[in-house]
Amino acid sequence: MTIKRIFRSRLFAAAVGLTAVATLAGPATAAEAPSGSSVTAERLAAADASLLRADVPGTAWAADPATGTLVVTADSTVSDANIEKIKKEAGANASAVRIERTHGKLSMLTSGGDGIWTTSWRCSLGFNVHKGSTYYVLTAGHCVKGAGTWYTNASRSTKIGANVGASFPGNDYGLVRYDNKALKHSGSVGSQDIKTAINATVGLSVKRRGNTTGTHGGKVTGLNWTVHYTSGETVKGLIKTNVCAEPGDSGGPLYSGTRAVGLTSGGSGDCKAGGTTYFQPVKEALARWGVSVY
Repeated sequence: MTIKRIFRSRLFAAAVGLTAVATLAGPATAAEAPSGSSVTAERLAAADASLLRADVPGTAWAADPATGTLVVTADSTVSDANIEKIKKEAGANASAVRIERTHGKLSMLTSGGDGIWTTSWRCSLGFNVHKGSTYYVLTAGHCVKGAGTWYTNASRSTKIGANVGASFPGNDYGLVRYDNKALKHSGSVGSQDIKTAINATVGLSVKRRGNTTGTHGGKVTGLNWTVHYTSGETVKGLIKTNVCAEPGDSGGPLYSGTRAVGLTSGGSGDCKAGGTTYFQPVKEALARWGVSVY
């Protein structure tokens, strides 16, 4: 199984779809437990910086306040030599790092099917948003970056509009303007009306909707995760969930009832065996362009 970037797609109009990430990983097993007794915030920060310096693709990490450690998930592409590289780079702070293995691969993935299309690929629409009387598509930044005009169909005969901008890597959100005034743009996700946006909390019950796999639910299991995809890009501040996703779900919405929560970035697993998916917090994306859900 693999941890993958979820690329691209949302059911258009009244439905919000998603592009998918992922291959699933089996249960992670601890490869190493911290040997230090007391780990300070400074040591955790230093360990975090050492992961960026180590530059090992296929890893994701976040601080675990309960154990005072930096939990690092390493996918199947990470060799034992690279594990040693991580520990060596951490140096005196290596005891603050807990390494867990997971099957699969952290990577970006594009899939065909219904959704929103640019010249070369398809993505899922996350949320329809607006600023005054101007309406936009909010989706993943890795979908929007490098793209031009967007369309509602694979034949690219019905135009949506052009990119406004994208933030990726670092963040993972992008904005597309509705230039085609004939298109409808519902503020709902499928049949679920979206009224506001919130920040995620651990334990929050959530759903995500994707063009490939439809609607699946789960819970938020972590905050502020950093993911270093196998393609080399790093995204910080992501929401970690136990919600599954598959190729074709990327960019799609994470929500809790009437509240928008996130945009699909990447993950591991599938919707038969289950998986882990990471999401860009939606409030950060809304604030970037001063747009709102409705």
